[in-house]
Amino acid sequence: MELFKRARILNFMEYSKWGLGVSLAVLVICLALIFFKGFNLGVDFAGGSVAQVRFSQQAPLESIRKAFVQAGFSGVQVSEFGSSSEVVIKIPLLSTNHAKDLGEQISQILTPLGKFEIRKLDSVGPKVGDELREKGILSLVLAIVAMMIYVSFRYEWRFALAGVLALVHDTLITATSVIVFNIDLNLEVIAALLTLIGYSINDTIIIFDRIREGMLARRSSDLNAVINEAISSTLTRTLFTSLTVFLVLLVLYIFGSKILVGFSLPMLVGTIVGTYSSIFLAPRIAVLLGFDLGRYHDNELKKIKRKQEKERLRRQYEHGRL
Repeated sequence: MELFKRARILNFMEYSKWGLGVSLAVLVICLALIFFKGFNLGVDFAGGSVAQVRFSQQAPLESIRKAFVQAGFSGVQVSEFGSSSEVVIKIPLLSTNHAKDLGEQISQILTPLGKFEIRKLDSVGPKVGDELREKGILSLVLAIVAMMIYVSFRYEWRFALAGVLALVHDTLITATSVIVFNIDLNLEVIAALLTLIGYSINDTIIIFDRIREGMLARRSSDLNAVINEAISSTLTRTLFTSLTVFLVLLVLYIFGSKILVGFSLPMLVGTIVGTYSSIFLAPRIAVLLGFDLGRYHDNELKKIKRKQEKERLRRQYEHGRL
C-alpha cells in the first residue's frame, strides 16, 4: 500500500531548513527547563515511599495532606490516581522513627478520614536510589555510545555523526517532556528513553540506507536531489511504522494504568520527534557537515578498482601465473 507515489519527489531538504531552526529553538527551551526547573525525581531515584490508597468514597485530598502534616511528616505529596476515590501518597525519605512500621502509621493517620484500603506500599532507601540513578544514567550513555560505534562502521563519518546528533536531539527533547507534563523521573522513563534510542536510530538507518543506494547508483550529482528521492521513496514505510507505534502507545496511555504513564507518554513524544528528526534533521546535518557527493563517488570508484585488482591477482595466482 502506498500513500505517496514514488514518482512524486518532495523537496524535504528545502523544508528541513525550517526544521533545523525549530529544532534549535526547542533544544534551547529544553536546556532552559532542565537547568532552571529540573527533573522531579521519583521514589526510584530520590528514595522515599509511595502508598496507593483507595477510599470507599471520594478521597479528601486536603484533609489527607493536613493529617500527615499534623503527624509530623513534611513534604508529603497527595494526588488522585485514576479516579476521585483513589490517591497516591508520596513520602520523602523518613527519619528513623517514622520509617518503622510505615504501613501501620499511614493506617492510623487515615482512619479518621473514612474507610480505605492500602493497595500498594513501596519504599526505596537513599543508597538504593543513588545506585538506580547512576545505573539509569549509565545505561543511557552506553546505549548512545553503542549506537555511535555501530553507525560509525556502517556509514561515512558525516552521516554517522549526523545520526548520533539526531539521536541525542530526540533523547533530550523526550526526556524534557517529563518536566513539561509533570511526570516523575523514574525507571519507567529510563525504559522509555532506551526504547526510543533503538526506535529512532532504526528509523534513521532506513533512510540513510536508501540515500546510500541512491548515491551508489549515481542517479544524480546533486546530493539534495538524492536525499529528497530517498526520503520520498521511504516515506510510506516511515509513516506507517510511526503511526502503528503511536496508536499502540496511545491506547496504552488512555486505557492502561496510570503507573504506565511514565513509559507511554514519553514514548508518544519520542515517536513523533524521532520520525521528524529522521526525515528533516539527520540528512540536513550530514549536508551541513560538508559531505561531498563527487568525492564520495571517487572514493567508491577507487574501492571498486582495488577490489577488481585483488580479484585479478587472485585469479592469476590460482592459474599459476604469479
